[in-house]
Amino acid sequence: MAPVASSEGVTISCPVDGMFSFYNSPYPAHRQSTGIDVYPDTGFGGMAPSPVSGEVTLIRRVRGPRGRGYEASEYDVVTLLRSRESPGKVVKLLHVDPTLSVGDEVRAGEELGRLLRSGYYGFATSPHVHVEIREPSDPLRAQGGHRMERLIDVGRVEPLEELRGVVTLCSPEFSIVRIDTPTHGLPANVDGVSGVLDGGIPYYGWMGVHYDSGRPEGGAVELTGHPIATTGAIHDRVCLADCNDFSVKVEGKPTLGLSLRLTPRKGAEVKLVPRSLGGLALDEGSEVTVNIESV
Repeated sequence: MAPVASSEGVTISCPVDGMFSFYNSPYPAHRQSTGIDVYPDTGFGGMAPSPVSGEVTLIRRVRGPRGRGYEASEYDVVTLLRSRESPGKVVKLLHVDPTLSVGDEVRAGEELGRLLRSGYYGFATSPHVHVEIREPSDPLRAQGGHRMERLIDVGRVEPLEELRGVVTLCSPEFSIVRIDTPTHGLPANVDGVSGVLDGGIPYYGWMGVHYDSGRPEGGAVELTGHPIATTGAIHDRVCLADCNDFSVKVEGKPTLGLSLRLTPRKGAEVKLVPRSLGGLALDEGSEVTVNIESV
């Protein structure tokens, strides 16, 4: 497990072979920088390691909506932990059916439970654990968590001239293209500052850009030289940006867009989301170019 974020004295860890994201979601906690999703390298029904250490204080199953184009679990689960590092704070976890009981202690990296395919997902959403740090007096609302801070440095890297990589997975839901980069995600440029992209673009309509040094004053986010977004809220080491009109094609085939996350390892895993299930057939092991086209 690698420490990737913190909030109010609570450390959130991610499997070293997994991924994590602050902004790849349409839900309010992500837009407000108060939630993080941790993606273990396993499928739905697989066992998720706990991203935090603490004592289980509540397990609540809630009825979930039907899957949109896929078979979803009939329920989702909210699990609350009293933080071991910061006992005055509560950790809220979603999308895992715990193998634990109230009163059990768990450490980061130990077995938490099985990953659910929630009806709140889109068809291309990968299995993950949603994490928020909350006050004990307000643990359950959709809003109200504490702000997350990234722990991993993304470093400074030159933006890519083209998006070219190897297809490592192709399924009806999405394809993965692996692009070798010396940082922890897909490099981009915002107002002359080197950063890494985090979000579902352009289909969610906005994204986050992580950086370490420098601070953009505003302006455009550029990917392979194309202005793909306009900077909005600017914070320390991250800014939010609203997508411009652009499309994404791979080998001439249109897609819904790119799902971009960060990884504790180096390199970028670019998820290509088809317009519909089964709508993007690529050959695993082949080298492809992903093109950004302004609309």
